[in-house]
Amino acid sequence: MDGSIFIGTWWSLVPPLLAIVLALVTKEVYSSLFIGVAMGALLYTGFHPWNAFVAFDIMKNSMNLNILIFDVLLGMIIVLMSKSGGSAAYGKWAGTKIKSKKSAMLATTGLGVLIFVDDYFNCLTVGSVMRPVTDRFKVSRAKLAYIIDATAAPVCIIAPISSWAAAVNSYVPEDAGISGFQLFLRTIPYNLYAILTLLMVFTIILTGLDFGLMKKHEKNAANGDLFTSGGEEFDQVKEEEISSNGKVIDLVLPVLVLIVTAIGAMIYTGFLGGATDVVTAFAGCDAETSLIFATLITVMFMLVLYLPRKVITFKGFMDSFVEGFKMMIPAIGILIFAWSLKGMGDALEIASFVEKLVGSNASASVLLPAILFLV
Repeated sequence: MDGSIFIGTWWSLVPPLLAIVLALVTKEVYSSLFIGVAMGALLYTGFHPWNAFVAFDIMKNSMNLNILIFDVLLGMIIVLMSKSGGSAAYGKWAGTKIKSKKSAMLATTGLGVLIFVDDYFNCLTVGSVMRPVTDRFKVSRAKLAYIIDATAAPVCIIAPISSWAAAVNSYVPEDAGISGFQLFLRTIPYNLYAILTLLMVFTIILTGLDFGLMKKHEKNAANGDLFTSGGEEFDQVKEEEISSNGKVIDLVLPVLVLIVTAIGAMIYTGFLGGATDVVTAFAGCDAETSLIFATLITVMFMLVLYLPRKVITFKGFMDSFVEGFKMMIPAIGILIFAWSLKGMGDALEIASFVEKLVGSNASASVLLPAILFLV
């Protein structure tokens, strides 16, 4: 069978739809994404089993090595914060200031809103910083994950100074008659998903409303089971490895260095790209390179901060690289499969199919934004 009959047709929608449906039905994301990729490869090659191995070439070409490097280094930073005792010290300090479960969740939300530079950085940093605090007030890990996720990408996509703003800027053609940054600013009031998601977080925290599986997770957490099932395996740092000499600055200073360095590097790369002011510099920055630079600087800063004070040994410091890598494997796995699914969609020319559909059907062009919003 000739695979070209599936390219640029409605068949190109099958792989992503299949992956989404399977993920909803099985609650298992890795196999769902892989099956979606495999189905895309079979369609692309006309169901030729041997030629379908082209999926691995597409997978290789779709991967973003910069983001993977950033994730691994960020995982190392989180492990180092924990090993140094900084996370534990911050948890104890915050425990003296935060007196209730509701205030613990609001503090997590507030920190998520403040760290708007990048959603990867937001999720991992806020999770590492606030986990000891929310654990103390028996907030389930599922609820913590929801709060963090709902204040990561939604904040980044409405923050003018973020890696998302830089990405949107790069999507706008030069002859569009409007700069990417101007377009980004104008779309903020219409980004209903992000705005409603943030409102939902505050509503749920302030009202105490939980429903469905979240209600079950919260009930179990109130009885001492923060994980409900099998979550303990993701705590990479054992209690005996955590230094008793750690201080709050062992967490706060590296986070500040990471944020300041990331913003500075983004502005710098923007000026290297020909920007003439800070706003256009940030809009045209190289966010991925900037984040890698920021994490490397932060790791070196932590080396200088921790080793002389003996809150961590040199061997423990270097072991943190592998432990951070292990911590990030679930996220890296999902990213690789998601990128591969996107690459398979490109190979099947899903964009050209949607373009033809919308271009030839006026009602489709009106309904498409609403359909995307519902999805």
